[in-house]
Amino acid sequence: MTISSTSPDVRNLVAAWLAEDIGRGDVTTNSVVPGEAFGRARLEAREPCVVAGMAVAALCFELTAERFDGMLEFKEVVGDGGRVEAGEVLARIEGPLAPILTAERTALNLLARLCGVATITSRYVDAVAGTKTQIVDTRKTTPGMRNLQKYAVTVGGGSNHRFGLDDGILVKDNHLIAAGGVTEALARARSGAPHGLRIEVEVANLEELKEALDGGVEAILLDNMSPETVAEAVRINEGRALLEVSGGINLDTVRSYAMTGVDLISVGALTHSAPSIDLALEFLESELEE
Repeated sequence: MTISSTSPDVRNLVAAWLAEDIGRGDVTTNSVVPGEAFGRARLEAREPCVVAGMAVAALCFELTAERFDGMLEFKEVVGDGGRVEAGEVLARIEGPLAPILTAERTALNLLARLCGVATITSRYVDAVAGTKTQIVDTRKTTPGMRNLQKYAVTVGGGSNHRFGLDDGILVKDNHLIAAGGVTEALARARSGAPHGLRIEVEVANLEELKEALDGGVEAILLDNMSPETVAEAVRINEGRALLEVSGGINLDTVRSYAMTGVDLISVGALTHSAPSIDLALEFLESELEE
């Protein structure tokens, strides 16, 4: 998965986020900064992280410069997927000061969030290194940012689960209640499923697991089970269905689940709880011009 700054969808999203912040105009910059002021700035990390979202940050400055009828240069120093330490420079920006200042907060907010997702994902991926298990995300994303957050997951070494409700059939606990159980839900899913979509069912215990396997389901989500129970589920499964584990898994426990031999571990925290990375934009005072 990639994110392109030329994509109309991405450009429209960034333009909307800039408009949210700028409103009728950046009154501080317009009042204080001379229109002809020119200079250079650096975008730097203040803590270790995996970089993600540089194209989006660059687009923030590009679109804002267009708003000011000007141009600036965004020079990427570290690309997406790069690992940096505190104090390292991610990009250098050169041009009129007004659009740099106006775009600063939106660019930093987006980049900080995406670097945060990539960084926490990389920690989970590192924690299961040497096992067969893949770390995948969930639909627990920020509305409007799903594509960007899921992209950041892949930058961090993880994989994407469903992008949306039309991307696969995942029969969860409330679906099972509404349908009347595993067997009935699977029958209904097969009769109504669009051709080619994988059917996955969530199970809460080993009895439901056996029922799902008897129904010939392609994938099973083991929900909120202990590593010991998951290991037993892997033994019962005997490779018949793809096995995914989810629920209550953290960096301290993820390897114990991976060691059971499951195929996937889905972690909502990759997107809903990833802390933003501390980033900063610093002007080089000796290079400011009027």
